[in-house]
Amino acid sequence: MRTKLMSARAAILNRLIAPDAEDLSPDAAESILKLRFQDSDHARMDELAAKAKSGALIDEEKGELEEYLLVADFLAILKSKARRSLRRAGQAS
Repeated sequence: MRTKLMSARAAILNRLIAPDAEDLSPDAAESILKLRFQDSDHARMDELAAKAKSGALIDEEKGELEEYLLVADFLAILKSKARRSLRRAGQAS
């Protein structure tokens, strides 16, 4: 069930973002490129990754780590689209 949910979520996000379209305005692209996780989130992701590596994650933490990874992937796709949009507009990022 979780795999189907993740696949459906990915398909919906792909349609929403249209990652291959280079249609963001330069201002929107620059704003997206400024998005960052807070230091506390980086620390939590590091903690969860270490626990996952050692096999010590509980189910709740597995879900939390999956959510962090989903958001990180979403952000990476948005930033990629932003960089392509800036290149199309003749502005390097």
